[in-house]
Amino acid sequence: MRGESRGFRDGGFATVWVAFAVVLMIGVLGVALQIGSAVLGRQRAENAADLAALAGAALILEGPEEACRRVAELVVANGGRLDDCAADGLDVLVRVSVRAGPFGGRAEGRARAGPVAEGAP
Repeated sequence: MRGESRGFRDGGFATVWVAFAVVLMIGVLGVALQIGSAVLGRQRAENAADLAALAGAALILEGPEEACRRVAELVVANGGRLDDCAADGLDVLVRVSVRAGPFGGRAEGRARAGPVAEGAP
């Protein structure tokens, strides 16, 4: 009887459960990080598109080419890629994408800017 324990013997099951719990927590953390980076990428894309569209709208009277040239400069300065820039009358329409997340995904943002309409609040 020497060396034997008379108390509770778990047979190593606690180690297995702890290892399983750690793997599960790492998986949940990975999913949360991916979702967070996607949301952050979307916000960066929207911000870059908004800023670029406003700058383009300020130059629209100089022509759509000049406005889109400035739009492209600002999008690149904000870490994005200009997917589309177009003029619709005096409005500037911009579509931008940025890298989102560590796995090379892309997030897209769109914006439209132009003069304020009469009677707008």
